[in-house]
Amino acid sequence: MQPVDEKSWRILAALQEDARASLKTLADIAGLSVPATAERIKKMEDAGIIRGYHADIAPEALGYIIQAVVAITTQHPYKQKFIEVLRSKPQVLECLHVTGADSCLFTVVAKDMADLEQFLASINQYGETRTSIVMSSQIPRRGVQRF
Repeated sequence: MQPVDEKSWRILAALQEDARASLKTLADIAGLSVPATAERIKKMEDAGIIRGYHADIAPEALGYIIQAVVAITTQHPYKQKFIEVLRSKPQVLECLHVTGADSCLFTVVAKDMADLEQFLASINQYGETRTSIVMSSQIPRRGVQRF
């Protein structure tokens, strides 16, 4: 894959805005033909630049009104088992392995405070947790942009 040029950045921006955009729409945005656009997308997929296409789901619309960011410090021998446990829990939306005092930071959703408390109790055996309840999202998750 060649370095990502301006036309490819336009395709990436459009796909991040609407992953269901048609090839015709993407071609128009990039200023390319439909076959050239399809080829660029395929090359970016093959290179691992485009990892997938996703829907943006509103958890609160499905009854998950609590969102929290949890930090945990866990001992190294238990870390892999802990990650496996988190993978098995549908409440966990994302988990980041980080540097510093914390081992991981992860985002969870819950139906209510009792649900969150139950989730936290289920992982407390793996280490000390610190939980921050999300009040609002000041900058919602956004796509990667050229800078």
